[in-house]
Amino acid sequence: MSDQLESGRRILAAQPFSVLVGAELARLGDGQAELRILIRPDLCHQGGFVHGGVICYAADNTMTFAAGSLLGRGVVTAGLSVEYLRPAAGGALIARATVVHAGRNRAVARCDVFTVCHSGERLCAVAQATAAVAGSAST
Repeated sequence: MSDQLESGRRILAAQPFSVLVGAELARLGDGQAELRILIRPDLCHQGGFVHGGVICYAADNTMTFAAGSLLGRGVVTAGLSVEYLRPAAGGALIARATVVHAGRNRAVARCDVFTVCHSGERLCAVAQATAAVAGSAST
């Protein structure tokens, strides 16, 4: 396991909400990240699908980790947009993010969020975010 992934997992474990939803950082480095969440009934809304807030969290945190892998520690989300494409149901969520542009203090990333079911992965949301180094003068 890379030092960056190990460090990312420690950071994730220190985030109470990430622990609450059961997020696992599966990959981190070189402007990319992957986060996984097992789908449980308490993460779903009354219709049985994963709550949009959980999907948004997965995209947001994954993009911030991807950006942080290039910008360093102390990265926060400066802007976020999510498009929900279909209801999410199945065994797990997988969010995969890639940085598309990185400067000195800001990075833009995009993320695809998939649900894993018996037929494989199905795209359920796409997102884009800007991450910024916390407290930087140019943010």
